Amino acid sequence: MTARTRSTAWLAVVAAATSIAVAACSPPAKDSSGSSGSSGGSAATATSAQALGGMDALVAAAKKEGTLNVIALPPDWANYGAIITAFGTKYGIKVNSAQPDASSADEISAATRLKGQDSAPDVFDLGAAVATANTTMFAPYKTTTFDSVPTDLKDANGLWVNDYGGYMSVGYDSSKVPAPTSFADLLKPAYKGKVALNGDPTKAGAAFAGVQMASIASGGSAGDVTKGVDFFKQLKKAGNFIPVDPTPATIVSGQTPVVIDWDYLNAAQTAKVPTWKVYVPDNAVVAGYYVQAVSKDAPHPAAARLWQEFLYSDEGQNLWLKGGARPVRFDDMKKAGTLDATAAAALPPVTGTPVVPTAADSDTAKAYLAKEWANAVG
Repeated sequence: MTARTRSTAWLAVVAAATSIAVAACSPPAKDSSGSSGSSGGSAATATSAQALGGMDALVAAAKKEGTLNVIALPPDWANYGAIITAFGTKYGIKVNSAQPDASSADEISAATRLKGQDSAPDVFDLGAAVATANTTMFAPYKTTTFDSVPTDLKDANGLWVNDYGGYMSVGYDSSKVPAPTSFADLLKPAYKGKVALNGDPTKAGAAFAGVQMASIASGGSAGDVTKGVDFFKQLKKAGNFIPVDPTPATIVSGQTPVVIDWDYLNAAQTAKVPTWKVYVPDNAVVAGYYVQAVSKDAPHPAAARLWQEFLYSDEGQNLWLKGGARPVRFDDMKKAGTLDATAAAALPPVTGTPVVPTAADSDTAKAYLAKEWANAVG
């Protein structure tokens, strides 16, 4: 957990409703134009493995670079620890994982600050609101499995692609607090000094969606989050809201016995705290994907593109699934018989009709939060 944003039919719902539910002293970067495949194409401009000469050529170019820079990928977030290890082992590429507890906004800031340096991020994993505002920083790339990603969950040219998703939820230690039966229950005295939100909603995708969930549960909407901000204002006034970014350590210690976060992140805590439960209010089922993209200024352009190939392969998608997240190719892989059935069966149950925030919802909510969040709960 960090400040970073059941049934198979969920993917179809999302596909029908959203477009993107989208170190300063380091030495200068090497000229990436020399990273090329047998076709003579440049990895920095390759829009597919085929454009570089095929997968073998892409792998060779990535191995020659030898390094991949990722950012804001905590090892316990959607199983990223295992994903990073698997990629590095498979291809013999060193993965530098910077600022694992950074937010989506921090990813963009780091790419801007480190542009032209060898330590700059090669790839992004972003919440929808941040992604929609920064598409000029992305390089188009279509993986070999691109066609199996639902049309409405990707840019037609591969500029961005939704990668994995889930539902907003309330995680709670059942040995310390009563089981909530509605989102409004969190205002009750039993939760005094116990409720945490995963990050600052003006910067972090998970917290942003948490405010949208509070808004919908209070009779508002994903776009007009006035009631969501008011809910957290009431939560603070009641003494229930604590300004602590939850982590596995704060959950294990009991510092944050109630956490508003994505269901796959809350579900992962059960391994450390057996009494930890996950609740998704049936009147506020907020669904959302994160967005994957290649940085147009990637210092290791071939490794960046190979990373995308790995993430969208059956192997990579199943690793996200093992982390409790719903990979974007879920339905396609289930149909093909390549989905990890055991991991799929372990997904947290969800009832109710999913609400999928649109890009317009995100823009409206983001503008309101920028003006009102700090005054309300800061």
